[in-house]
Amino acid sequence: MSFTGFPPAAFEFYDQLEADNSKAFWQSHKSTFDEAVKAPLGALCEELADIGPFHVFRPYNDLRFAKGRPPYKTRQGAYCESEGGAGYYFHIGADGMLAGVGYYSMAKDQLERFRDAVDDEASGPEVERITAALVKQGYSIGAMDELKTAPRGYAKDHPRVDLLRRKGLMASKQFPVAAWMHTKKAATKLRETWAGVAPLCAWLDAHVGPSTLPPDDTRF
Repeated sequence: MSFTGFPPAAFEFYDQLEADNSKAFWQSHKSTFDEAVKAPLGALCEELADIGPFHVFRPYNDLRFAKGRPPYKTRQGAYCESEGGAGYYFHIGADGMLAGVGYYSMAKDQLERFRDAVDDEASGPEVERITAALVKQGYSIGAMDELKTAPRGYAKDHPRVDLLRRKGLMASKQFPVAAWMHTKKAATKLRETWAGVAPLCAWLDAHVGPSTLPPDDTRF
C-alpha cells in the first residue's frame, strides 16, 4: 500500500475518542482506526524507510501501574533511531500532526557527554546558537524531563544552565489539521521538518552519540 495521506476520518476518530475513551467506543470504531489510522500510518512508515525502520507504538495505554489512566492513547505515533543516534518521531491526533527529532531522553552515559559538551566553551555556545535559531524558525525545544536547578558539579548561574538542566534535547513542530495531511504531502512535510533540525542532530551525534550501556543501565 502506497501512502496517500491520512483521511479526515483519522482526525475525527481521535476527536471522538477524546470525548469517549471507552472500550465500547473503541470496539465499535475499531474498523475506522484500522482503515483511517493504522493502514495509512503503516504506509507512511514504509515511505520513510530510508530514514530507518520505524517502530509503531501500541494504541493501548498500560493500565497496570497507572490507576485512572484512559485505556486508549489519544494519538498514534511512530519512532526510529538513526545510526548516528538521533531519534525521529511523529504522531497524529485530534489536534493534527507533530514531528520531532533529536535525543528526547538520554541514557546516563549520553547525559554525561551532553553536559560536558554544553559546558565546553566551544561546543556549548554552538548548540546554544543552534537551538536559538530553531526557536526563531518556529520549533519548540524540549526533552522528556529536566532538573529544577543545575546538575551536581555545575554552577547555578552557568551561562547555559537551561540546557544543562535538560535530560535530553530535541526540536519539534505541531501542525494543526490541514488539507495537506490528507495527501502524500504529509510525508514531505515530515521530511522538511526533520531536515530543518539537521544542525542540532549533527551536533548531538558528534558530541553525544548512541548509548553504549546495557539496556538495563540506560536510565538513572
